[in-house]
Amino acid sequence: MVERVVATDAALELIELLKNKHGRLMFHQSGGCCDGSSPMCYPDGDLILGDQDVLLGSIGDTQFYMHKNQYDYWKHTQLIIDVVDGRGGMFSLEGVEGKRFLTRSRAFTAEENKQIQN
Repeated sequence: MVERVVATDAALELIELLKNKHGRLMFHQSGGCCDGSSPMCYPDGDLILGDQDVLLGSIGDTQFYMHKNQYDYWKHTQLIIDVVDGRGGMFSLEGVEGKRFLTRSRAFTAEENKQIQN
């Protein structure tokens, strides 16, 4: 099965740290505005999802969403959520940890694209 979103070990470790501090979490891939295009981490339910938000999958037992308009551009890629040093989006929970989540991506192979479409 092809996963639309995966996480590095470093990202999974940070997710566990944040879950221990804040409880259940959720992610939403920011589409721009004040935080750029970053994966934003919130306490579960703090961001109100709309009918245009697409569930891409889960990382670290945490659901990951993206707005449909942005998804239309990214649907042929796998999102790889990673962590780097530095402060990220001011609304994302990891900022106070001196780390920030970062989205990397790779294009799906032709075979993976076939699997997704079936």
